[in-house]
Amino acid sequence: MDIKVFFLYLLIMAGSTYLIRVIPFVLIKNKISNIYIKSFLNYIPYTVLASMTFPAVLYSTGHIASAIVGLAVALILSFKEKSTIVVAVLSSIAVLFVELIIYML
Repeated sequence: MDIKVFFLYLLIMAGSTYLIRVIPFVLIKNKISNIYIKSFLNYIPYTVLASMTFPAVLYSTGHIASAIVGLAVALILSFKEKSTIVVAVLSSIAVLFVELIIYML
């Protein structure tokens, strides 16, 4: 890649991320008092994290079947309010078993 093109891309990316962060501060002068907007803004980090994590979960294993089994185990255990370590370990073991079964077939 040409160095001029690289710095042009870098400048565009820096400008766009800077504008995304600055525009809310410029447009909103007062403190947000609407409880519905505050509630909406409180859920944004969780939504972004989930939207970035979910595709990675499905494509992180060798087969989609093992990823779905691991996801199902993780969801069941998390709904039963198990700790994060237990959910991670047991879903990883479930993925390992499914991968071994698929490998043996």
